[in-house]
Amino acid sequence: MLTDIQIAQSCQKKHILEVARKIDIDEKYIEQYGNYKAKIDYCLLEDLKDRQDGRLILVTAINPTSAGEGKTTTTVGLADALMKLGKKTIVALREPSLGPVFGIKGGAAGGGYAQVVPMEDINLHFTGDFHAVSAANNLLAAMIDNHIQQGNSLKIDPRRISWKRAVDMNDRQLRSIVCGLGSRSDGTPRQDGFDITVASEVMAILCLSKNISDLKQRLGNITIGYTYDNTPVKAAELKAQGAMAALLKDALKPNLVQTLEATPAFIHGGPFANIAHGCNSVIATKLALKLADYTVTEAGFGADLGAEKFLDIKCRIASLKPDAIVIVATCRALKNHGGIPKNDLNREDLTALEKGLPNLLQHIDNIKNVFKMPVVVAINRFPDDSAAELQLIAEKCRSLNVSVALSEVFSSGSAGGISLAKEVIKLTETASQFEFAYDLNDSIYDKLNKIATRIYHADRVELTANALKQLSQLEALGFSSLPICMAKTQYSFSDDPLKLAAPKNFTITVRELKVSSGAGFIVALTGDIMTMPGLPKVPAAENIDVDDDGLITGLF
Repeated sequence: MLTDIQIAQSCQKKHILEVARKIDIDEKYIEQYGNYKAKIDYCLLEDLKDRQDGRLILVTAINPTSAGEGKTTTTVGLADALMKLGKKTIVALREPSLGPVFGIKGGAAGGGYAQVVPMEDINLHFTGDFHAVSAANNLLAAMIDNHIQQGNSLKIDPRRISWKRAVDMNDRQLRSIVCGLGSRSDGTPRQDGFDITVASEVMAILCLSKNISDLKQRLGNITIGYTYDNTPVKAAELKAQGAMAALLKDALKPNLVQTLEATPAFIHGGPFANIAHGCNSVIATKLALKLADYTVTEAGFGADLGAEKFLDIKCRIASLKPDAIVIVATCRALKNHGGIPKNDLNREDLTALEKGLPNLLQHIDNIKNVFKMPVVVAINRFPDDSAAELQLIAEKCRSLNVSVALSEVFSSGSAGGISLAKEVIKLTETASQFEFAYDLNDSIYDKLNKIATRIYHADRVELTANALKQLSQLEALGFSSLPICMAKTQYSFSDDPLKLAAPKNFTITVRELKVSSGAGFIVALTGDIMTMPGLPKVPAAENIDVDDDGLITGLF
């Protein structure tokens, strides 16, 4: 079989205006970036405000493993299958970060015959949104240090600046730095650091903003640090929000591309789900709901992270309610959760599968019984999956009264997703009583504890002495009513990446609490999770190249 990039490069793409016509977008709203990419003016959303929304389908997954789950592939294939069944459909995804593309995870444009294209553009610079986010983030950082250099009339304590610089690359060397060295005119020396761009609060703000005025207000509300007398300092006090919004005004516009089968695709924004809220932009999702009968979107990593944040943060802020949820699983990944190493996953092992299945079943239980949402399991089929393994997964799911569908979109495109699409259509026609995992009026501690106990199935949440002090400060400053964004390992329900399947008898330890007052949530850091990843021993970048004709190879 051809590689992902070979399949993408052999695709006969439709002109982007032809793709836009499928969802009735007038050309006056379209800003072309060549023949196959375009930005859509966010004014279209306001012009369609009275149109009824279509159905919203969220695709999530079990906790990821090195064996692969295929969540984005399933999302794209499901959208193609719905189109094949005659349903007007848009798929709404996040933009990939350059960090994983050149690191260990690879690209994020789907795989096989269920991809979005142009794959190389999407995985690299695309339309420049991430560069705009980095620039806006770093403009604010520069204005903070310049304010201190020019007399510091706001009395900002250089030791309590919480705003970091950002770059969209895995670069552990930048996690902790000292800046401002040199002569007196070179700035005030202080300790600083970098976050990866997808962990920047600016990225979260871009993805949660409803329009340009909301964007500016959120940017102005960013807490950049504290004064010498512990008063929070906002970006608006530095008069930074206008210039930051100017850098982001085009990035706020959703990007339109297409799948291999020319299904319209909005790809916009890209916060990580293990350290941010893990969803594409509110504007792209809401616009898709106005333009299509079915919008298929995804949330990053497993349902304990991406789906929980999609439901508890994005849906709450944007007044969204999904109509159905798909949980993606593979036999290979579940056997990996059951203790089988990656190199041995091609052989049948029902014992290991039985040990790993609780991971899937716990995610199902959370969606059904905590969030009260209808759910279907999509088994992303691999060639080596045995009939007995597939049957075991189906039986366990059906014992919970949850339907199961095989997904073979990787190898067959839309034709391999028809059974899943039919199950999803049925689910969207059933009533649901969507509930959040916690109430905003709960205390900060109670919100943390409800996520830990109800979603992760921990015994309780524990806060370090430092986190307890920060909790008291956040409550005193009036931030108690904000939702929680958990920063946690994606590999486990627990905060220990080695505890696979569905661990029991553990606690979740929160080591740090910080407010993202512009985005509108409190970030809780657990375990050893970092906001600036590093490259692996053999980074994917070593295999990426471009030939004399400009043809890129090695992306996957």
